[in-house]
Amino acid sequence: MAEIVLESLAHSYMPSPSGANDYAIRRMTHTWRNGGAYALLGPSGCGKSTMLNIISGLLTPSEGKVVFDKQDVSHLAPQERNIAQVFQFPVVYDTMTVADNLAFPLRNMKTPEAKVRSRVSEVAELLELTPVLNKRASNLTADEKQKVSMGRGLVREDVSAILFDEPLTVIDPQLKWKLRRKLRQIHEQLHITMVYVTHDQLEAATFAEEIAVMYDGAIVQFGSPRELFESPNHTFVGYFIGSPGMNLLPVTRSKNGVEFEGKLIPLTDEQTHALDASSSDNIKVGIRPEFVHLWQDARDEAWQVPVQYVEDLGTYKIITVKFGSIPLKLRIDEETPVPKEHTWISFPAQWLKLYIDEYLTGEPISLDAVSAEQGAPHAD
Repeated sequence: MAEIVLESLAHSYMPSPSGANDYAIRRMTHTWRNGGAYALLGPSGCGKSTMLNIISGLLTPSEGKVVFDKQDVSHLAPQERNIAQVFQFPVVYDTMTVADNLAFPLRNMKTPEAKVRSRVSEVAELLELTPVLNKRASNLTADEKQKVSMGRGLVREDVSAILFDEPLTVIDPQLKWKLRRKLRQIHEQLHITMVYVTHDQLEAATFAEEIAVMYDGAIVQFGSPRELFESPNHTFVGYFIGSPGMNLLPVTRSKNGVEFEGKLIPLTDEQTHALDASSSDNIKVGIRPEFVHLWQDARDEAWQVPVQYVEDLGTYKIITVKFGSIPLKLRIDEETPVPKEHTWISFPAQWLKLYIDEYLTGEPISLDAVSAEQGAPHAD
């Protein structure tokens, strides 16, 4: 197991990058703690696989260093880093049995056969592969093959970290949840540093203790699923996390807060101070559909809005209303009465977020938050 630190890391596929847009990975410093279970979450093309390949040694970074337990491994080959990587599509030896596939990394290291058999049996039990140990890999289902591929990463006890590059893409949707939970259980049992790359927020939240959200080659937030949901640090995180994502409104400065198409939206004192300290005109407010208040009748602090449509999703409903010129979504419980033509909405101050130049600002700072920030992995 290893602590993995990316120091002032950046990577470009161009020989002479001239600006930020020429980089697949923008300069960052980031730490994956020893023994943690992490997800690297983001859309296609944001740099997730590039970062994973840099950590594993399949790519050498253009700038900066990759450090394992205080040792610079930036120019070491993958086999010298003791890294196991599980790819999107299962990599197995079809002519070998499952047992021989699992044993292959150990036999390559000249491990005594008794130890090989013991370790193969242990990993097969963890992954529920014991009934198929004597089967040829060519006769396995897709999910069984991927479990074998995962098992080859787990079988070595000296491995520094296991990197998963969207490993459940080819797995039947009904089996994905079971495999995610199995990986989480294995991590809790073995405490191996694991980094799981995915574009699926549900996969990330099910597997990881903490999630790094990537956007445009940078990690824009690192935190628990709850932190990403309740306090998105970037407008992209607000939009990408949640179902549906955060409502975002472009606003302009006003004497008593901010304004959207003539509608005054009050701010907290912290948000007002942050706004006054900035000269930017790129200002947005955001609020989750879950946190928009819906009222059945008129109130002083609420706006009347027309209801456009209602989606009944069984255990909850999504209501789309027209707030000025922009559709705005609300998420309500199944039992909540649904307005017909119009309703009244308000934005609770504790859930209304202020974004300047796309980043969250104006949040109250507590002693607990300061302590957590000082002790947590970070991205610059």
